[in-house]
Amino acid sequence: MRRVTDRVKQHPKAGEAATGDARRDRWRKHRVARRAEFVEAALRALDEHGPDLAMEDVATAAGVTKPVLYRHFADKADLYLALGQRGTELLFSRLVPAINAELAPVPRIRTALDAFFGVIEEHPNLYRLLARRSFSGKPVQADVVAEDKELIATALTALLGDYMRMLGLDSGAAEPWAYGIVGMVQNTGEWWLERRSMSRDSVVEYLTRIIWAAIDGLTRQQGVVIDPDQPLEANKVVRLAAASNREEISDAG
Repeated sequence: MRRVTDRVKQHPKAGEAATGDARRDRWRKHRVARRAEFVEAALRALDEHGPDLAMEDVATAAGVTKPVLYRHFADKADLYLALGQRGTELLFSRLVPAINAELAPVPRIRTALDAFFGVIEEHPNLYRLLARRSFSGKPVQADVVAEDKELIATALTALLGDYMRMLGLDSGAAEPWAYGIVGMVQNTGEWWLERRSMSRDSVVEYLTRIIWAAIDGLTRQQGVVIDPDQPLEANKVVRLAAASNREEISDAG
């Protein structure tokens, strides 16, 4: 599975390195800034046209012609990957602080879930586009949604493992728990985007109850009772660097 950096480095236009030449480096920074502007234009076009948007729609939203757009993106797949990188940044910028909030267990779970559902609620067509793995009718090899899911599950595995060891529990269960939670949340999010049969607050609350009930039941089986409304002794945290697709786990407690 490719890392997020591979998405950026796949095309030279996406991540040109500094050269030491002031003039060339200014031009490089200009190109990076222009790409970022075009990605934001693509997000606006997605809001208007949905995941079936064409490159012409992006060019119109950016106020340029298609040839200008193609000066900054090698092809449709390049723009798709740039949108994937932006989506990852949007998600992690909200999800990581929420996961690391110094709250009691249940409010912490609720805050993290609300962060995820907030992002997909605000950018539903971006999620649909990335999950579809195609852009303007052209299939894309990258699976951005799966990559982010893997990254979050891996980080959550380490986070749960830290807490389980702190509580004297077998941390071997951390990985299946983490992947189970992430998979459930993702599948529920996709269902909710299509159905919208309940409010965001309601779906977040239902998932919060399910996740907490599982954690509470499993820990009680081992003789460990956790107060859902009191912060734990140590606030274990996770740091995700979306730009480099690295995860670091540290103990801030």
